[in-house]
Amino acid sequence: MTVSGGLVLPDPAHRAPGRGAHLHPVTECLDLAERRKAFPRAFKVPGPLDTSQVRAQVER
Repeated sequence: MTVSGGLVLPDPAHRAPGRGAHLHPVTECLDLAERRKAFPRAFKVPGPLDTSQVRAQVER
């Protein structure tokens, strides 16, 4: 996953530039990461991030 413009974006090929983060493709792991506010820490960016695109990919 990468972040761009406040959106957490899936990066299944691991080719996007910039800082990346790993998440198990399981809904429970995504829920836990959101509750713990792990994405802003992992990407070293302030504020909340929109994880809707990652959620859509995980729920597929």
